[in-house]
Amino acid sequence: MRRNTFLIILFFASTIIFAQDYSAYVVSEKNPFGLPNPKAPSQIKDYADLIGTCDCQSTSRNQDQTWAEPIAMTWTFKYIMNGMAVQDETIKADGSHSGSIRQYNADSARWHVHYYATSGTPATLPSWEGGLKKEENKIVLYRDSPAPNGTPGNYRITFSEMSKTGFNWIGEWVDKDETISFPLWKITCKKRNP
Repeated sequence: MRRNTFLIILFFASTIIFAQDYSAYVVSEKNPFGLPNPKAPSQIKDYADLIGTCDCQSTSRNQDQTWAEPIAMTWTFKYIMNGMAVQDETIKADGSHSGSIRQYNADSARWHVHYYATSGTPATLPSWEGGLKKEENKIVLYRDSPAPNGTPGNYRITFSEMSKTGFNWIGEWVDKDETISFPLWKITCKKRNP
């Protein structure tokens, strides 16, 4: 009888310990944006300054290549998958919303970012890859994207001036040598609760 009681107590204690570790880094009331999991690659902290909610101004090109009026938006970053990845979501005043799932692949030493938006539901999500430029405190991501005239190039996304108070973001077409760049979209963000 004592042995059975001991085994039952051991089972429940291990279940409680496992359950706590299993979800210790998820979004919660105490941690509304989750926490980085210490078992994740250390690069999970590349996005540390972006975690939280920012108030932003989003400006993109019109079809005639002039800049449109800025659109107000919020941009929220949080840790997901029990602190093993990063997710972001934008809510824009014009009703076009979007988000990304960001996972770091330790084998290739690169971030893989899968983008989705209310503007369409492709069978395969577009993705960018790249990493942190530590000497410049930038995150730079690339997606193969030829120019409208067929010139080979990339859609380059750059997070810059990242800090606890906000960041800047730019999306631009660049040729393969990165000697030519054409900005298509830019966003400036200020952290809501730095």
